[in-house]
Amino acid sequence: MGNLPPHSALLTDLYELTMAAAYFEDKLEANATFELFVRSLPAERSFLIAAGLEQALDFLEQLRFSDDEVQYLREQPAFHHISPKFFDYLKEFRFTGEVWAVAEGTPVFAEEPLLRVTAPIIAAQIVETFLLSTLTFQTMIASKAARIVSAAQGRRVIEFGSRRAHGPEAGVLAARAAYIGGCAGTSNVEAGRRFGVPVFGTLAHSFVMAYAKEEDAFRKFQQLFPERSVLIVDTYDTREAVEKIIENNMRPTAIRLDSGDLLELSVAARERLDEAGLRDTKIFASGDLDEYAITELVARGARIDAFGVGTALATSKDAPALGGVYKLVDIESGGVTSYRAKFSEDKATYPGRKQVFRFYDSDGNFQRDIIACADEGFDYDEQLLECVMQNGKRLHSSPDLSSIQQRAREQIERIPERCSRLRDAKPYPVTFSECLKKLLGDVRGRMKPRTGPATERSRVL
Repeated sequence: MGNLPPHSALLTDLYELTMAAAYFEDKLEANATFELFVRSLPAERSFLIAAGLEQALDFLEQLRFSDDEVQYLREQPAFHHISPKFFDYLKEFRFTGEVWAVAEGTPVFAEEPLLRVTAPIIAAQIVETFLLSTLTFQTMIASKAARIVSAAQGRRVIEFGSRRAHGPEAGVLAARAAYIGGCAGTSNVEAGRRFGVPVFGTLAHSFVMAYAKEEDAFRKFQQLFPERSVLIVDTYDTREAVEKIIENNMRPTAIRLDSGDLLELSVAARERLDEAGLRDTKIFASGDLDEYAITELVARGARIDAFGVGTALATSKDAPALGGVYKLVDIESGGVTSYRAKFSEDKATYPGRKQVFRFYDSDGNFQRDIIACADEGFDYDEQLLECVMQNGKRLHSSPDLSSIQQRAREQIERIPERCSRLRDAKPYPVTFSECLKKLLGDVRGRMKPRTGPATERSRVL
């Protein structure tokens, strides 16, 4: 990974910082635990692939407030009543907490924590926005990629979406996440430099149009890039372009179909290429593809060897956001832990630190998950959350991206087919433990309004 500057501490929402200021002024120094999870899966999504942890840990380790950033906050009207000591505190601020997380490349389901943060409450609060942004975005793209790769049934998929991504950095991270989800590579060169994702490219219609003759463009490109000459053949007439390649004795690595009836054109092109002895020339297809279009092409016998997928992948076009949340589950002060939960309709949460226990069947496939209190004992096959950071420092170096991709591939194969298919998938069994349900009931009972004279209560406990 390339060297990156520290992330700005202002990559957050204003209310995270106003809450931090309020905690500081009130001398609220308790440790707090927050958990990040996705409330419910988008339509037609039956599982998610965890991604983005590397960038989350980068952020936590590098988090600083520069002098300029502190001065900017001093000048904001929201902080006019905040004491100078708070801004002095920000100048020395570091994340010193503990993080438990699901390994990248792991299938997860609704309500299962992806990440658990325990830290002084100010620190745990400030990091919410960045953690949600990076984890849910990359998880969303990795999950979409896994669906597209599954639809391709062994044919390679290349991520082509940088120009449609929601900004240049989103394009880079989408390429990383797509690779985790199973793509063979990306067109994004910075993703290759920064993360080691294999990079691929063809040529644009503009290159063909820049030459007086289409065959001259083909000839020059193949001359300069003999091992990587993927020639786009639909600038004018696809069938004629294939004939020009054959007539001029060119032997491109592949041809690219980017428009028209991809089924018909791929079959016709394959037939002509084979007749001309160009059996090693592959057929690459692109053009508004997604998992449904690819499924249909494969099912109908398209002669396509690889797919380039752009907009649908880099933006997860059909489900462009995950309903990720970051919720307070406990507060600890003076050695005493007080549990927290939200009870509002449709947005209720479970209190306490949690673990996800996964159970396999006799064939080694996923059978069910239990979301439980972190200290519960189960005869499980796998626990998903592992400690990855203590005192603000990583405990282990991150695995290389190809290892994460391999993990994702192996783990996806363990999801029962009925729970992973593209359409009409059955929900994977996820339940809450009885211990966790009891804890929720206890907290709910404690938080019920009481009649009679008000009594003084600790602001923490």
